[in-house]
Amino acid sequence: MSSLFDVPVPAIGPGAPYQLLFDDDDRSGPGLPPEIQAIYGGDWRIAPAPADRPLVVTNFVASHDGRISFDLPKHSGGGSVSRGVPHDTWLMGLIRARADAILTGGGTLRVARKHRWTPATVFPAAAETYAALRRAERKAVFPLLVVLSKRGDLPADAQALASPDQPVLIATTAAGAQQLRASLGPRPQIDYFVSQGDTVDLRALLQSLRRRNGVQHLLSEGGARVYGALIAAGLIDETFLTLSPIVVGNPPTPAAPRTSLVEGVAFEPDDPPRFRLISLRRHGDYLFQRVRFSS
Repeated sequence: MSSLFDVPVPAIGPGAPYQLLFDDDDRSGPGLPPEIQAIYGGDWRIAPAPADRPLVVTNFVASHDGRISFDLPKHSGGGSVSRGVPHDTWLMGLIRARADAILTGGGTLRVARKHRWTPATVFPAAAETYAALRRAERKAVFPLLVVLSKRGDLPADAQALASPDQPVLIATTAAGAQQLRASLGPRPQIDYFVSQGDTVDLRALLQSLRRRNGVQHLLSEGGARVYGALIAAGLIDETFLTLSPIVVGNPPTPAAPRTSLVEGVAFEPDDPPRFRLISLRRHGDYLFQRVRFSS
């Protein structure tokens, strides 16, 4: 296989390879080129999508005590939990690079108004690495950005909604779509998926993404409530989880509890959702899990 890259492996990665501890992936889908395998410590094969929706993968970083945010001003994102370690951000960019579309919530967009949901945004040094991988896998230059907003209260100045080179699909309700069309005005790169009622129908949205937009591989970067809703609906296939060695904790009587990995849904002890560990990698005190949910 000819090389996709014209730069040495260390220059396109986080500085040192991941240490592979365990890999039990039995899928035979498209894998990574050798240059990226040398960094990642092995392969990652993408399973075929289900017949009626995309394959749905999500990515989180969590603390030792299972928190994904400090929920404080300027410390609400995962970067404060991961401490910005390059092995987490490089992997985040790689996961984005293999996605046809990226799903996020309106709350995340309101907090991260200057963020772009592209691979290179999180690890700029590997921009050409990610671009070469997308070309090799015959993907569009940028993933489709899918934003969930049932009320339509998205900031008009969010950079992700103002960039003409990245297509956006806003999944909302009829009332939300009316508000968004008035507040955003005509933006050729933005389309809408409108659900009936007062919530966004996630299953119908995923079916539409597969049927109308040709999305085979969807990365969910929604928060804990989106993750919980997808798990409850049986719509999550795999999760990448970086385990950070810090402890976030929770105030004893919190007015705003610090967010855990899953919020907004509770499961019964007799039959909770469960997953199978596919691979485990390490760098320093950080662990990088990949898990696959059982049917």
